[in-house]
Amino acid sequence: MHVELLRIPPIPSSEWQIDYHFQELFPDLDGALYLPDKPTTTVLVAMHPTVGFLHHYLLEPFARRGYATVGVNSRYAWNDTTLLMECVMLDLAAVIRYLRRRGFEKVVLLGNSGGSFGASYQRQAEHPSIRCTPAGDPPDLTRVPLEPASGMIFVNCSQGRARTMTAWFDPCLLDERDPMARDPALDMYNRDNGPPYSPEFVRRYRDAQMARNERITIWARNQLERRRKDAVKDVGFMVHCTAADLRYLDLSLDPSDREVGCYRGDPWKANLAITGLARYSTARSWLSQWSVSQTHQDTCRDLAYTSFPAMVVQGTADLGIYPSDAQAIYDAIPNPKKELHFVRGGKHYFDHQQQELDDALDLMVGWIERVL
Repeated sequence: MHVELLRIPPIPSSEWQIDYHFQELFPDLDGALYLPDKPTTTVLVAMHPTVGFLHHYLLEPFARRGYATVGVNSRYAWNDTTLLMECVMLDLAAVIRYLRRRGFEKVVLLGNSGGSFGASYQRQAEHPSIRCTPAGDPPDLTRVPLEPASGMIFVNCSQGRARTMTAWFDPCLLDERDPMARDPALDMYNRDNGPPYSPEFVRRYRDAQMARNERITIWARNQLERRRKDAVKDVGFMVHCTAADLRYLDLSLDPSDREVGCYRGDPWKANLAITGLARYSTARSWLSQWSVSQTHQDTCRDLAYTSFPAMVVQGTADLGIYPSDAQAIYDAIPNPKKELHFVRGGKHYFDHQQQELDDALDLMVGWIERVL
C-alpha cells in the first residue's frame, strides 16, 4: 500500500469566493490517497463538511482489501462557523473531477457521520437546481459541471446537519443569550419529566425543537436584511445548548445497544459546554447549514432525486446516530440495488472494535463486488 498526499485544485470559478473566507489565499484542498498494491479503477471518497478525514479509519483497511481510497478535507475543515453547504458540494465536485482525470472509473462516496451530504451532491449532479445559497449568495451549482458518483455507502450516517442538530437541540431555553434561563416543563434534564419520557412529552419536545430552529432562522434572515447595505453583510452569534436529544437518557426511544450518554460523555455537561455542535455560527451559514426550513442539504429528501445504488451500514451502539436514521436513509434510496445492515455493538467510528470493523468491511466490500 502506498499513501500519496494530494493538493486538489478547486472548481475554477470566481463565483463561489465568499468575502469573509480565506479560500482565495489557500485555494487547494488537502487530501490523502491510499493506493493498494495492485492497480484498481475503483476509488472510495471519504469527506465531511467540517471534520478532517485525511486519516479516516476506513481508508487504510479498504486499501488493504484492494480498493483505492481518498480522504479529503473541505475548505471548512475544523471550523464550520462560516460553512456554506453549497461550497462544500463544490469541493466534493473538485475531488470527483480530479479522481476521474486520474483514471478512476468508479467513484464511490463513503459517507460517514456528516458525510451524508454526498446524497445532496448527487442530486445536484443528476438534477441541478441550486442557483444560490439560502441567503442569495453564490455559487450557482446549475452553472458548474458536477460529475455524478457511481454509488454511495452510508456508514453510521446522519440525515443531514440541520436535522441532526435539531434532534440534539435543547428546546427549553427562554432566552437565546442565557443557557440557564430554562422552561422546566420542557427541560429533559428536569427529573420530573423523566426519563423515561412520556409520549406526550416527546411530542411537545420535538415540536419545540423545530420551533426553536425556525425562530433562529427568522432572526438570521432579519439580521441579513438589516445588513444588506452594510460593508459587512453578515453577523456572528452563539447557539447555546445543542446536546439535548431525549435518546441520550431514554434508551427505550429508538432502542439499540447503546449506553446512556452522548459522544462527549455526560450530556448535561456537553449541553452547557462552550464548544459543541453549531455553537458558533454566522447568519449566512445558519441558513445554509443548520436551518431545517432553508438548507439545501437534506439527505433523505435529496436521495429521492438520485439514481445511484447505495447501501447503509449502522452500528447498533452508536451514541448519536440511531436505527431510525439508518432505516430512514435506506427507505429514501430509490435504486433497487440497495442494502441495509446493522453491525451489532458497533460504535460510531468502530473505535477499538476490530471485529465489528471487520464485519462492517466484509459487508461493504461484498456489496461493491456484487453491485458495482
